[in-house]
Amino acid sequence: MSAPQLVVHRDKELMAQAAAARLITRIVDAQAARGSASVVLTGGRNGNGLLAALGSAPARDAVDWSRLDLWWGDERFLPEGDPERNVTQARAALLDSVPLDPARVHAMPASDGPHGDDVEAAAAAYAAELAAAAGPEDHGAVPSFDVLMLGVGPDTHVASLFPELPAVRETERTVVGVHGAPKPPPTRVSLTLPAIRAAREVWLLAAGEDKAKAAAIALSGAGEIQAPAAGAYGRSRTLWLLDAAAASELPRDLYPTASA
Repeated sequence: MSAPQLVVHRDKELMAQAAAARLITRIVDAQAARGSASVVLTGGRNGNGLLAALGSAPARDAVDWSRLDLWWGDERFLPEGDPERNVTQARAALLDSVPLDPARVHAMPASDGPHGDDVEAAAAAYAAELAAAAGPEDHGAVPSFDVLMLGVGPDTHVASLFPELPAVRETERTVVGVHGAPKPPPTRVSLTLPAIRAAREVWLLAAGEDKAKAAAIALSGAGEIQAPAAGAYGRSRTLWLLDAAAASELPRDLYPTASA
């Protein structure tokens, strides 16, 4: 478990640009060290904002896109191509404009895929895909992701792990079907906290006044069942990337002294 580090940016645009530059550096470093890199994407306005910023970043061509594995932290269990699916939004924001290897883009199953509307089968299939990609050097049944990104919801949810619901209590499985999510659509597929914690680095993204209370709760010692974001941390680094509005309710002893 790594203690959280905080970086606060002036606004959400600057946060997205700085996070994109940070991600490019991390991917390039991982590819130089191991030949390839593995990143878990997040949806929502902050995740998609980061992808859009990455697409327009001058240094984006430093990445060898053909040696990058992309995974997702969660997905709305909707038909392929639905505009609300995280993968659909990610393709529009970035993925369709860079030369990725399609075999290394690991989208979560859709509700009209081979498992039909059986979300538990879809979750099990994604767990099997993760396990197949894990090597002997990895920690458990998932790859050691270089960076796993998570948006933080106003209720402190991350991925599709919502406060008090069964998915956030899962300790064995790496991927679960989520039923009755409090925001639509109610049926989703999500990584669990054990899978999230296998990542080398976990980055939590929060921008906007509506995220301020969630950030303060998660960073002030709350339990992970009540505040799932509090249970999301990386093996070597846990990084909270916030804008000034999302950081506005942090206790002063948590507020970083050097922020952009």
